Amino acid sequence: MTELTFSPAAARALHLAAQGLLQPRRRKAQKADLLEAIRQMGVLQIDTIHVVARSPFLVLWSRLGDYPQAWLEELLAEGALFEYWAHEACFVPIEDYGLYRHRMADPGAMGWKYPAAWMAERRAEVEALLEHIRANGPVRSSDFERTDGKAGGWWEWKPEKRSLEVLFTAGRLMIARRHNFQRVYDLAERVLERALPGWDDARMPSMEDTRRTFVLKTVKALGLAKASWIADYFRTRPPRLDPDILVAEGALLRARVQGWEEPVYIHPDHAALAVSAAAGALAASATAILSPFDPVVWDRRRALELFGFDYRLECYTPAAKRRYGYFTLPILRRGALVGRVDAKAHRREGVFELKALALEPGVRVSERFVRDVAAALQRCAGWHGCPQVRTGATEPPGFAAVLQAALDSSIKEAA
Repeated sequence: MTELTFSPAAARALHLAAQGLLQPRRRKAQKADLLEAIRQMGVLQIDTIHVVARSPFLVLWSRLGDYPQAWLEELLAEGALFEYWAHEACFVPIEDYGLYRHRMADPGAMGWKYPAAWMAERRAEVEALLEHIRANGPVRSSDFERTDGKAGGWWEWKPEKRSLEVLFTAGRLMIARRHNFQRVYDLAERVLERALPGWDDARMPSMEDTRRTFVLKTVKALGLAKASWIADYFRTRPPRLDPDILVAEGALLRARVQGWEEPVYIHPDHAALAVSAAAGALAASATAILSPFDPVVWDRRRALELFGFDYRLECYTPAAKRRYGYFTLPILRRGALVGRVDAKAHRREGVFELKALALEPGVRVSERFVRDVAAALQRCAGWHGCPQVRTGATEPPGFAAVLQAALDSSIKEAA
């Protein structure tokens, strides 16, 4: 295949096509579509912040439209998915379990995710907890009362929770299901008996094959990728495989993007899609509200290089130092990231509050632009059970009135 050259817009279109965000979905989502979307992305990152829908649910909604959130946890309980440290904590298709066994077998290399000192100092307690689960069945961390007098919080886990996480990172426990989004831990062998019958570590791929597979899966999930983007997707550690080796083998294709010095790599499964993109035949028409943990934006450098979108999640930044808001959601519109909105779903009142919305510099605000963004926000609000959308401050300031008028109009038309 001749080496292709993409315009930046075509590169973005190929990326969005690979991520399932190129065009609006035309049919109602089925449960199997959730699993297929996760397979397409490779992983679905987990986060528990819920000023709007929790991130994994929102990532799926951006691609699939309205669907029952219970489907995701059902897929986990049925064994179609498992949880582990992939990009970060993620839902992963169960058929990829073997790719992560090397991480489980060497948990000490996982950094803060596996506090080796805790295991060394409390090994007897950790093993006792494991035996408790073996004898009594699955547990949640909430099954154990706090006895150390501390108040809890992210960095003050109770001892049992810390031990559960140690055993999870080491692959001795797995997440059997979730209850009200709380993890339910069980012995790995019991979970695998249902999810991967007959699993044996003899089936674990070699480290070389694992590295190779992660490169291929990353490039396929991204549509096209610079070499410098690849390691972040599955958080792979050195030594890393040079993608040019895979090009020489015919396992990857190499291409160019106008204005970029480095080449990009494409998976052969996307060859026809890449030809269409290079010819300008991929039309990006979807408008969607994204999670901060969506694969499109989770790598800040990639979002900047591909979309010119400088994005930082500010929920961990002191309030006085935030520029855009606590949990800003990127706005994707027809192949471009055009802004971000700090939203909050007031579910009891049925109000979806746009606390602050900022458009990117240079965005042209046309009637069609306003209609696209208003419709995406209204759909998102409706999925949250919040039929009323209330607009707060915007950048530019005049956009607030225009947007609110479009939102009010869409509500009247729906009625």
